[in-house]
This record gives sequence, C-alpha cells and structure tokens, in this order.
Amino acid sequence: MVLAAGLGKRMRPLTASRPKPLVRVDGRPLIDHCLDKLDEAGIARAVVNVHYLPDQMRAHLEGRKTPSIAISDETDALLETGGGVVRALPLIGADTFFTLNSDNIWLDGPRNVFAALSDAWDEDKMDALLLVVSHAQAFNYTGMGDFHLDQMGKVSRRKQGRVAPYIFAGVQILSKRLLRDAPDGAFSFNVLWNRAIEEGRLYALPLTGLWYEVGAPEMIAPTEAALQSG
Repeated sequence: MVLAAGLGKRMRPLTASRPKPLVRVDGRPLIDHCLDKLDEAGIARAVVNVHYLPDQMRAHLEGRKTPSIAISDETDALLETGGGVVRALPLIGADTFFTLNSDNIWLDGPRNVFAALSDAWDEDKMDALLLVVSHAQAFNYTGMGDFHLDQMGKVSRRKQGRVAPYIFAGVQILSKRLLRDAPDGAFSFNVLWNRAIEEGRLYALPLTGLWYEVGAPEMIAPTEAALQSG
C-alpha cells in the first residue's frame, strides 16, 4: 500500500493546487518514484489511498500500467496512516504486505529494500518490520531521529531530549496482527507501533543505501542536485 492521502501542508505553496504526491522532484512526481521502485522490485499490485484533490490523483494513476493500482477512497474523511490502512484492508487482501509513504525517495544499496525486508521478515516474532536509516545516510534531515535498535533489530523509542541513531524511512512490512483491535476512524501508526514495542514485536532493518527527506519545497533543489551528481 502507498499512503498518498495527506494534505501536504509542509509542502505549501506547491500543494495549493496539487496533491503532494504529484509534486515533481528530479523530473518525476513523488509518487512515481515510489511506484517505479515497486515495479523494479517485481511487485505487481499496489493500493493507493486518496483524499486531497483526488481527481488529479486518479487521473495520474490511470496513466500507469505497472504496477496495477487499486484506489482506496478517503474523500469522506482523512484517516491518517493507521486509519488509511485499515480502510484499505479489503483491497489489500494479503495477511502480510508492504506499506510505504508516497513522498519517499531513496537509493538502494546492494539489494533493493523490498527484497532485503522480505528476507529479514520473521512471521513468528514480528508484527511490523520498519526500514530505518542512519543520520549519515539521510539527506536534508535535521530532526533528532526516531528509534534505537538492539543487536537483534528490536525497536525502542527515542527518549525525550535525546538523539536516536535511526530515522523511519517510510517503508515497512506489516502483518494484519498489528492492526488487531485498531481504533475507529483516524489514527497514526504510532498507536500500533507503541503496542508492538511493548510486546517486543516491532523490529527494524537499516537501509544500506541513501535516503532523501523531501517534506518541504526548500528540500527539492538539494535533493535533485544530490541525485544528479550520483
């Protein structure tokens, strides 16, 4: 599933007249960077949720042949990350699936991230496996990080006022177990991640490539320069 229903407030004024996933970076709409990665990895089908300016999103996605795309309609209410996935479950179908943010740009390391996450996935001990990136491999990022990992890859949260070594890179494998007893309506993945941390079932895998933060207009030009320079 590709999460594409947000309002893109940080990307204003570029999102005044278009959804954030259609903002262009390095000649391509952000969502096409994600869908291209899925296609390259051999993932044949994607569910994309829409809310803000949905007609533009539908028109753009109709132009893609691969992967095949199903639309999860959130035009009645913005459901945030967790609520959006719950709404889309009938379209997703699978018990275990990838979820990724539509504003993600990254360069793979020796292997594509979907193969690496799949190989690291352990159905018996994980409810979610997050892709994370170190500060040294994250361009344009100025935050304090999100997570610590133990030697087995088990996740714990950054403590208040401290820096954590890993940043969530916007890609994960989810089991439907993570979504059990989910709240109604809009809610963030953080609600379910916190429970999985308490149960020792939230894990992460560090990205071996590079990741680019493109959440605001001023981040686009340096991202394009870095991508073009290789």
